[in-house]
Amino acid sequence: MPTSYQAPKREDHEKPATYSQTADSNLKAGTATVAQLLSNKGNDVFSIRPAETLGTAVKALRDKRIGALLVTDETGGLIGILSERDIVRKLAETPGQTLPQKVGDVMTDKVETCALDESLVSVLRRMTAGRFRHMPVVDDGHLKGIVTIGDVVNHRLTELEHEALQLKQLIVG
Repeated sequence: MPTSYQAPKREDHEKPATYSQTADSNLKAGTATVAQLLSNKGNDVFSIRPAETLGTAVKALRDKRIGALLVTDETGGLIGILSERDIVRKLAETPGQTLPQKVGDVMTDKVETCALDESLVSVLRRMTAGRFRHMPVVDDGHLKGIVTIGDVVNHRLTELEHEALQLKQLIVG
């Protein structure tokens, strides 16, 4: 037997292990950001001034088919948010006298915002914990859009459909 010859070892025939799931693939959904969502959704922002009436706000909500309006000052700075829920509460408190009231008197003035680089998982957790459905996106003090809980859920469902299609293609070939 030549001196350079070595009998095959068990490791010589073993193939490297492959893994269908990794920490990266399992956490992929957690890496989706607000910026990614807005790039698909768009960054339209519908706003109203605090001196406008709730009647005007209700018409805007109906016409735009949205659930909340951002309340801004003359320079476009965010000062509050007015949601359908705010209006319903005021209707219960002042039946028949609600629509002439000012937006500034009914709006929520402590508004939670998110940043473009924030993960959608984080936004969803904050919305769920705070029991609100709309979150303005602010970057460098400027409004960049608004994210709704429906936007976040739809984005995740689209991701899941895409992942399922990829798996199906992987299996089928």
